[in-house]
Amino acid sequence: MLDTFRLSAKLLKTFIGHAHRVNSIAYPAFDGGQFLCSGSHDKTVRVWDMDTTEQIQLFDGHSSYVYCVKFSPYHYHKHHRHVICSSSNDKTIRFWDIKHNRQLERFNKHIWGISGIEFSPFNCGQYLCSASYDRTIRLWDIETSNSLHVFNGHEDYIFCVDFSPLQSNNNCNEKSNGIGVIGGNGYTICSGSFDKSIRIWDIETAKKLLSLKGHTDSVMSVKYGSNKLGINGVANTILSGSMDKSVRLWDIRSGQQIQLFTGHTSWAMAVEYSPFEVNDDKVGGNSNVICSGSLDNTVCFWDIRSNKGLYVIKGSDERDSGEVDGIYCLEFLPLKRKSKNSGDRGVLFVFGGSIIFPTIKTFFGYLFFFFLNEIYFTYFSHFLNVLLVYWSNFCMRYHIRSKKIFATYALS
Repeated sequence: MLDTFRLSAKLLKTFIGHAHRVNSIAYPAFDGGQFLCSGSHDKTVRVWDMDTTEQIQLFDGHSSYVYCVKFSPYHYHKHHRHVICSSSNDKTIRFWDIKHNRQLERFNKHIWGISGIEFSPFNCGQYLCSASYDRTIRLWDIETSNSLHVFNGHEDYIFCVDFSPLQSNNNCNEKSNGIGVIGGNGYTICSGSFDKSIRIWDIETAKKLLSLKGHTDSVMSVKYGSNKLGINGVANTILSGSMDKSVRLWDIRSGQQIQLFTGHTSWAMAVEYSPFEVNDDKVGGNSNVICSGSLDNTVCFWDIRSNKGLYVIKGSDERDSGEVDGIYCLEFLPLKRKSKNSGDRGVLFVFGGSIIFPTIKTFFGYLFFFFLNEIYFTYFSHFLNVLLVYWSNFCMRYHIRSKKIFATYALS
Protein backbone atom coordinates (compact mmCIF):
# COMPACT_ATOMS: atom_id res chain seq x y z
CA MET A 1 0.00 0.00 0.00
CA LEU A 2 2.87 2.41 0.70
CA ASP A 3 4.28 1.76 -2.79
CA THR A 4 0.93 2.78 -4.26
CA PHE A 5 0.93 5.88 -2.08
CA ARG A 6 4.41 6.84 -3.25
CA LEU A 7 3.41 6.52 -6.89
CA SER A 8 0.02 8.22 -6.68
CA ALA A 9 0.36 10.76 -3.85
CA LYS A 10 -0.23 14.30 -5.02
CA LEU A 11 -1.03 17.69 -3.58
CA LEU A 12 -4.80 18.03 -3.64
CA LYS A 13 -5.63 21.16 -1.68
CA THR A 14 -4.18 23.99 0.35
CA PHE A 15 -5.98 25.87 3.11
CA ILE A 16 -4.82 29.49 3.33
CA GLY A 17 -5.61 32.04 6.01
CA HIS A 18 -3.45 31.73 9.13
CA ALA A 19 -0.98 34.54 9.73
CA HIS A 20 1.51 32.36 11.61
CA ARG A 21 2.48 28.72 11.91
CA VAL A 22 -0.14 25.98 12.18
CA ASN A 23 0.47 24.10 15.43
CA SER A 24 -2.39 21.61 15.26
CA ILE A 25 -4.96 20.19 12.87
CA ALA A 26 -7.96 18.00 13.66
CA TYR A 27 -10.59 16.07 11.78
CA PRO A 28 -13.84 14.66 13.22
CA ALA A 29 -13.98 10.88 13.00
CA PHE A 30 -17.71 10.83 13.72
CA ASP A 31 -19.55 12.92 11.11
CA GLY A 32 -18.29 11.87 7.69
CA GLY A 33 -15.54 14.43 7.43
CA GLN A 34 -17.30 17.68 6.64
CA PHE A 35 -14.86 19.91 8.52
CA LEU A 36 -11.19 20.37 9.21
CA CYS A 37 -9.99 22.66 11.99
CA SER A 38 -6.64 24.22 12.84
CA GLY A 39 -4.98 26.08 15.69
CA SER A 40 -2.19 28.56 15.15
CA HIS A 41 0.40 30.85 16.68
CA ASP A 42 -1.76 33.70 15.31
CA LYS A 43 -4.01 32.99 18.37
CA THR A 44 -6.95 31.77 16.28
CA VAL A 45 -8.89 28.56 15.74
CA ARG A 46 -10.22 28.18 12.21
CA VAL A 47 -12.70 25.78 10.64
CA TRP A 48 -12.47 24.81 6.98
CA ASP A 49 -14.78 23.14 4.49
CA MET A 50 -12.98 20.00 3.33
CA ASP A 51 -14.47 20.10 -0.15
CA THR A 52 -14.08 23.78 -1.03
CA THR A 53 -11.08 24.63 1.25
CA GLU A 54 -12.97 27.77 2.28
CA GLN A 55 -12.70 29.05 5.83
CA ILE A 56 -16.18 28.82 7.32
CA GLN A 57 -15.52 29.88 10.89
CA LEU A 58 -12.92 31.75 12.93
CA PHE A 59 -12.62 31.87 16.73
CA ASP A 60 -10.31 34.54 18.11
CA GLY A 61 -11.06 34.45 21.83
CA HIS A 62 -7.64 33.20 22.93
CA SER A 63 -5.20 35.91 24.00
CA SER A 64 -2.08 33.90 23.10
CA TYR A 65 -0.88 31.09 20.85
CA VAL A 66 -3.20 28.13 20.22
CA TYR A 67 -1.20 24.94 20.68
CA CYS A 68 -3.78 22.19 20.17
CA VAL A 69 -7.27 21.68 18.70
CA LYS A 70 -9.61 18.69 18.83
CA PHE A 71 -13.20 18.01 17.81
CA SER A 72 -15.27 17.07 20.84
CA PRO A 73 -16.84 13.58 20.54
CA TYR A 74 -18.74 14.24 23.78
CA HIS A 75 -20.70 17.21 22.40
CA TYR A 76 -21.40 15.39 19.15
CA HIS A 77 -22.70 12.16 20.69
CA LYS A 78 -24.47 13.68 23.69
CA HIS A 79 -25.77 16.99 22.32
CA HIS A 80 -25.58 16.59 18.51
CA ARG A 81 -23.37 19.66 18.20
CA HIS A 82 -20.11 20.25 16.36
CA VAL A 83 -17.78 21.66 18.99
CA ILE A 84 -14.04 22.31 18.89
CA CYS A 85 -11.83 22.21 21.97
CA SER A 86 -8.63 24.27 21.97
CA SER A 87 -5.72 24.78 24.37
CA SER A 88 -3.56 27.86 24.50
CA ASN A 89 -0.54 29.57 25.95
CA ASP A 90 -3.08 31.89 27.67
CA LYS A 91 -3.53 29.08 30.28
CA THR A 92 -7.08 28.20 29.15
CA ILE A 93 -8.96 25.40 27.42
CA ARG A 94 -11.97 26.62 25.47
CA PHE A 95 -14.93 24.99 23.72
CA TRP A 96 -16.33 26.56 20.55
CA ASP A 97 -19.73 25.94 18.93
CA ILE A 98 -19.18 25.92 15.15
CA LYS A 99 -22.79 26.46 14.13
CA HIS A 100 -23.51 29.37 16.48
CA ASN A 101 -20.00 30.87 16.39
CA ARG A 102 -19.62 31.24 20.13
CA GLN A 103 -17.61 30.05 23.08
CA LEU A 104 -19.40 27.49 25.23
CA GLU A 105 -17.03 26.87 28.11
CA ARG A 106 -13.61 27.73 29.50
CA PHE A 107 -11.35 25.70 31.80
CA ASN A 108 -8.69 27.73 33.59
CA LYS A 109 -7.12 25.70 36.41
CA HIS A 110 -3.64 25.46 34.88
CA ILE A 111 -1.22 28.21 35.93
CA TRP A 112 0.93 28.13 32.75
CA GLY A 113 0.30 27.55 29.06
CA ILE A 114 -1.47 24.37 27.94
CA SER A 115 0.38 22.57 25.18
CA GLY A 116 -1.70 19.44 24.52
CA ILE A 117 -5.20 18.01 25.00
CA GLU A 118 -6.83 14.65 24.29
CA PHE A 119 -10.36 13.22 24.73
CA SER A 120 -11.00 9.89 26.42
CA PRO A 121 -11.77 6.97 24.06
CA PHE A 122 -14.39 5.70 26.53
CA ASN A 123 -17.70 7.23 27.75
CA CYS A 124 -18.15 9.12 24.47
CA GLY A 125 -15.18 11.35 25.17
CA GLN A 126 -16.63 12.70 28.43
CA TYR A 127 -13.15 13.15 29.88
CA LEU A 128 -10.35 15.38 28.69
CA CYS A 129 -6.70 15.34 29.67
CA SER A 130 -4.46 18.39 29.32
CA ALA A 131 -0.68 18.84 29.44
CA SER A 132 0.83 22.10 30.63
CA TYR A 133 4.05 24.03 31.03
CA ASP A 134 3.17 24.12 34.76
CA ARG A 135 4.52 20.51 34.85
CA THR A 136 1.11 18.98 35.53
CA ILE A 137 -1.50 16.98 33.65
CA ARG A 138 -5.15 17.47 34.52
CA LEU A 139 -8.12 15.19 33.92
CA TRP A 140 -11.40 17.02 33.33
CA ASP A 141 -15.03 15.93 33.37
CA ILE A 142 -16.60 17.82 30.48
CA GLU A 143 -20.13 17.11 31.71
CA THR A 144 -19.54 18.86 35.05
CA SER A 145 -16.63 21.13 33.99
CA ASN A 146 -14.67 19.85 36.99
CA SER A 147 -10.97 19.07 37.24
CA LEU A 148 -10.94 15.50 38.63
CA HIS A 149 -7.24 14.69 38.98
CA VAL A 150 -3.89 16.44 38.86
CA PHE A 151 -0.94 14.28 37.77
CA ASN A 152 2.35 15.44 39.29
CA GLY A 153 5.84 14.06 38.75
CA HIS A 154 7.45 15.56 35.66
CA GLU A 155 10.43 17.77 36.42
CA ASP A 156 9.93 20.17 33.53
CA TYR A 157 7.36 21.42 31.02
CA ILE A 158 4.94 18.83 29.65
CA PHE A 159 4.44 19.22 25.92
CA CYS A 160 2.27 16.30 24.80
CA VAL A 161 -0.28 13.81 26.13
CA ASP A 162 -2.33 10.86 24.88
CA PHE A 163 -5.01 8.42 26.12
CA SER A 164 -4.54 4.68 25.82
CA PRO A 165 -6.79 3.26 23.06
CA LEU A 166 -10.35 2.00 23.39
CA GLN A 167 -10.46 -1.47 24.94
CA SER A 168 -13.86 -2.53 23.55
CA ASN A 169 -16.69 -1.29 21.39
CA ASN A 170 -18.68 0.05 24.31
CA ASN A 171 -22.07 1.73 23.92
CA CYS A 172 -21.79 5.50 24.09
CA ASN A 173 -24.60 5.66 26.61
CA GLU A 174 -22.90 3.29 29.04
CA LYS A 175 -19.76 3.30 31.14
CA SER A 176 -16.93 1.39 29.51
CA ASN A 177 -16.75 -0.74 32.64
CA GLY A 178 -18.27 -0.70 36.10
CA ILE A 179 -14.97 -0.35 37.92
CA GLY A 180 -13.46 2.92 39.14
CA VAL A 181 -14.65 6.44 39.72
CA ILE A 182 -14.98 7.40 36.06
CA GLY A 183 -15.38 3.95 34.50
CA GLY A 184 -11.86 4.13 33.14
CA ASN A 185 -10.28 1.25 35.00
CA GLY A 186 -7.44 -0.17 32.93
CA TYR A 187 -6.93 3.01 30.90
CA THR A 188 -3.78 5.07 31.12
CA ILE A 189 -2.42 8.43 30.03
CA CYS A 190 1.06 8.94 28.62
CA SER A 191 2.91 12.26 28.58
CA GLY A 192 6.10 13.65 27.07
CA SER A 193 8.15 16.33 28.76
CA PHE A 194 11.11 18.68 28.49
CA ASP A 195 12.64 16.51 31.24
CA LYS A 196 13.36 14.02 28.40
CA SER A 197 11.05 11.34 29.79
CA ILE A 198 7.74 9.72 28.84
CA ARG A 199 5.54 8.82 31.80
CA ILE A 200 2.51 6.55 31.98
CA TRP A 201 -0.22 7.29 34.52
CA ASP A 202 -3.21 5.40 35.92
CA ILE A 203 -6.38 7.38 35.14
CA GLU A 204 -8.29 6.34 38.25
CA THR A 205 -5.56 6.91 40.84
CA ALA A 206 -3.44 9.59 39.11
CA LYS A 207 -0.35 7.57 40.08
CA LYS A 208 2.68 7.13 37.84
CA LEU A 209 2.97 3.56 36.57
CA LEU A 210 6.06 3.75 34.39
CA SER A 211 8.78 6.11 33.18
CA LEU A 212 10.35 5.60 29.75
CA LYS A 213 13.83 7.07 29.40
CA GLY A 214 16.12 7.15 26.39
CA HIS A 215 15.58 10.45 24.62
CA THR A 216 18.45 12.88 25.09
CA ASP A 217 16.32 15.99 24.69
CA SER A 218 12.72 17.19 25.16
CA VAL A 219 9.88 14.88 24.07
CA MET A 220 7.57 16.73 21.67
CA SER A 221 5.06 14.08 20.60
CA VAL A 222 3.66 10.79 21.97
CA LYS A 223 1.14 8.35 20.50
CA TYR A 224 -0.30 5.08 21.77
CA GLY A 225 -0.50 2.22 19.29
CA SER A 226 -3.86 0.54 18.69
CA ASN A 227 -4.98 -2.63 16.92
CA LYS A 228 -7.97 -0.58 15.76
CA LEU A 229 -5.57 1.04 13.29
CA GLY A 230 -5.19 -2.31 11.57
CA ILE A 231 -1.57 -2.48 12.64
CA ASN A 232 -0.81 -5.83 14.23
CA GLY A 233 1.31 -5.93 17.34
CA VAL A 234 1.32 -2.22 18.23
CA ALA A 235 -1.43 -2.17 20.87
CA ASN A 236 1.14 -2.20 23.67
CA THR A 237 3.49 0.37 22.19
CA ILE A 238 4.09 4.10 22.37
CA LEU A 239 5.65 6.15 19.58
CA SER A 240 7.58 9.32 20.44
CA GLY A 241 9.37 12.20 18.71
CA SER A 242 11.94 14.47 20.30
CA MET A 243 14.16 17.53 20.02
CA ASP A 244 17.03 15.02 19.86
CA LYS A 245 15.90 14.51 16.22
CA SER A 246 14.96 10.87 16.81
CA VAL A 247 11.75 8.87 16.74
CA ARG A 248 11.48 5.95 19.15
CA LEU A 249 9.13 3.00 19.65
CA TRP A 250 8.57 1.69 23.19
CA ASP A 251 7.14 -1.55 24.60
CA ILE A 252 4.77 -0.62 27.45
CA ARG A 253 4.88 -4.09 29.01
CA SER A 254 8.66 -4.18 29.40
CA GLY A 255 9.20 -0.44 29.66
CA GLN A 256 11.98 -0.73 27.08
CA GLN A 257 12.79 1.00 23.83
CA ILE A 258 12.35 -1.49 21.01
CA GLN A 259 13.17 0.63 17.97
CA LEU A 260 15.10 3.80 17.11
CA PHE A 261 14.51 5.79 13.93
CA THR A 262 17.19 8.32 12.97
CA GLY A 263 17.50 10.47 9.89
CA HIS A 264 15.85 13.79 10.69
CA THR A 265 18.25 16.73 10.84
CA SER A 266 16.08 18.78 13.21
CA TRP A 267 13.45 18.29 15.94
CA ALA A 268 10.89 15.54 15.40
CA MET A 269 7.67 17.40 16.27
CA ALA A 270 4.92 14.97 15.25
CA VAL A 271 4.58 11.18 15.07
CA GLU A 272 1.80 8.90 13.83
CA TYR A 273 1.10 5.24 13.16
CA SER A 274 0.19 5.08 9.47
CA PRO A 275 -2.36 2.73 7.86
CA PHE A 276 0.29 1.47 5.42
CA GLU A 277 2.07 -1.86 5.17
CA VAL A 278 5.15 -2.89 3.25
CA ASN A 279 6.50 -6.29 2.30
CA ASP A 280 9.82 -6.75 4.06
CA ASP A 281 11.80 -9.86 3.07
CA LYS A 282 14.33 -9.23 5.84
CA VAL A 283 11.73 -9.64 8.57
CA GLY A 284 9.77 -12.31 6.73
CA GLY A 285 6.44 -10.87 5.58
CA ASN A 286 4.54 -7.64 5.92
CA SER A 287 5.72 -4.85 8.18
CA ASN A 288 3.87 -1.76 9.32
CA VAL A 289 4.81 1.85 8.72
CA ILE A 290 5.04 4.84 11.04
CA CYS A 291 5.72 8.44 10.06
CA SER A 292 7.20 11.57 11.60
CA GLY A 293 7.18 15.29 10.85
CA SER A 294 10.19 17.48 11.61
CA LEU A 295 11.45 21.05 11.59
CA ASP A 296 13.81 19.89 8.85
CA ASN A 297 10.74 20.36 6.63
CA THR A 298 10.20 16.65 5.91
CA VAL A 299 7.75 13.90 6.72
CA CYS A 300 9.53 10.55 6.89
CA PHE A 301 7.94 7.10 6.61
CA TRP A 302 9.68 4.27 8.46
CA ASP A 303 9.49 0.47 8.47
CA ILE A 304 8.42 -0.33 12.04
CA ARG A 305 10.28 -3.68 12.14
CA SER A 306 13.53 -2.96 10.30
CA ASN A 307 13.62 0.77 11.25
CA LYS A 308 14.75 1.77 7.76
CA GLY A 309 13.48 4.89 6.02
CA LEU A 310 10.99 4.17 3.24
CA TYR A 311 9.78 7.48 1.82
CA VAL A 312 10.15 11.22 2.39
CA ILE A 313 7.67 14.00 1.65
CA LYS A 314 9.14 17.48 1.60
CA GLY A 315 7.15 20.44 2.91
CA SER A 316 6.67 23.83 1.32
CA ASP A 317 9.51 25.10 -0.87
CA GLU A 318 8.63 28.72 -0.12
CA ARG A 319 11.73 30.02 1.65
CA ASP A 320 11.54 33.70 0.82
CA SER A 321 13.14 36.29 3.11
CA GLY A 322 15.23 33.67 4.90
CA GLU A 323 12.23 31.63 5.99
CA VAL A 324 12.71 28.03 7.09
CA ASP A 325 9.61 25.87 6.89
CA GLY A 326 8.96 23.00 9.26
CA ILE A 327 6.34 20.33 9.93
CA TYR A 328 4.56 20.72 13.27
CA CYS A 329 1.50 18.49 12.90
CA LEU A 330 0.16 15.71 10.71
CA GLU A 331 -2.92 13.50 10.44
CA PHE A 332 -4.14 10.52 8.43
CA LEU A 333 -7.78 10.80 7.40
CA PRO A 334 -10.17 8.47 5.59
CA LEU A 335 -10.78 9.59 2.03
CA LYS A 336 -14.48 10.21 1.35
CA ARG A 337 -15.97 8.25 -1.51
CA LYS A 338 -17.91 10.14 -4.17
CA SER A 339 -20.25 7.20 -4.67
CA LYS A 340 -20.69 3.61 -3.57
CA ASN A 341 -19.00 2.29 -6.68
CA SER A 342 -16.43 5.03 -6.93
CA GLY A 343 -12.76 4.14 -7.13
CA ASP A 344 -12.01 7.36 -5.22
CA ARG A 345 -10.99 5.83 -1.94
CA GLY A 346 -7.93 5.64 0.25
CA VAL A 347 -6.18 7.91 2.72
CA LEU A 348 -5.80 11.64 3.06
CA PHE A 349 -2.57 12.85 4.61
CA VAL A 350 -2.53 16.36 6.06
CA PHE A 351 0.33 18.34 7.55
CA GLY A 352 1.07 21.94 8.47
CA GLY A 353 3.35 24.46 10.13
CA SER A 354 6.17 26.90 9.41
CA ILE A 355 8.84 28.91 11.19
CA ILE A 356 11.12 31.88 10.58
CA PHE A 357 14.33 32.45 12.51
CA PRO A 358 14.79 36.20 13.03
CA THR A 359 17.82 38.46 13.12
CA ILE A 360 20.02 38.55 16.21
CA LYS A 361 19.31 42.27 16.73
CA THR A 362 15.54 41.76 16.95
CA PHE A 363 15.93 38.68 19.12
CA PHE A 364 17.88 40.56 21.78
CA GLY A 365 15.10 43.15 21.92
CA TYR A 366 12.72 40.34 22.79
CA LEU A 367 15.27 38.78 25.13
CA PHE A 368 15.19 41.96 27.25
CA PHE A 369 11.43 41.41 27.66
CA PHE A 370 12.20 37.84 28.66
CA PHE A 371 14.51 38.95 31.48
CA LEU A 372 11.90 41.35 32.84
CA ASN A 373 9.34 38.56 33.08
CA GLU A 374 11.57 35.70 34.23
CA ILE A 375 13.95 37.45 36.65
CA TYR A 376 12.53 35.54 39.59
CA PHE A 377 13.89 32.18 38.37
CA THR A 378 17.04 31.24 40.28
CA TYR A 379 18.06 27.92 38.79
CA PHE A 380 20.15 28.13 35.66
CA SER A 381 18.79 24.92 34.13
CA HIS A 382 15.25 26.20 34.45
CA PHE A 383 16.34 29.52 32.96
CA LEU A 384 17.63 27.74 29.86
CA ASN A 385 14.40 25.83 29.40
CA VAL A 386 12.29 28.96 29.74
CA LEU A 387 14.59 30.74 27.31
CA LEU A 388 14.01 27.97 24.80
CA VAL A 389 10.25 28.45 25.01
CA TYR A 390 10.57 32.22 24.62
CA TRP A 391 12.87 31.74 21.64
CA SER A 392 10.27 29.57 19.94
CA ASN A 393 7.49 32.04 20.74
CA PHE A 394 9.61 34.93 19.51
CA CYS A 395 10.23 33.18 16.19
CA MET A 396 6.51 32.82 15.72
CA ARG A 397 5.68 36.40 16.76
CA TYR A 398 7.96 37.92 14.11
CA HIS A 399 6.96 35.60 11.29
CA ILE A 400 6.77 37.69 8.13
CA ARG A 401 4.63 35.57 5.84
CA SER A 402 1.06 36.75 5.54
CA LYS A 403 -0.48 33.31 5.01
CA LYS A 404 -0.08 29.81 6.32
CA ILE A 405 -1.05 26.66 4.50
CA PHE A 406 -1.42 23.02 5.23
CA ALA A 407 -1.42 20.50 2.44
CA THR A 408 -3.37 17.36 1.71
CA TYR A 409 -1.97 14.29 -0.03
CA ALA A 410 -4.02 11.29 -1.04
CA LEU A 411 -3.81 7.70 -2.06
CA SER A 412 -6.60 7.18 -4.58
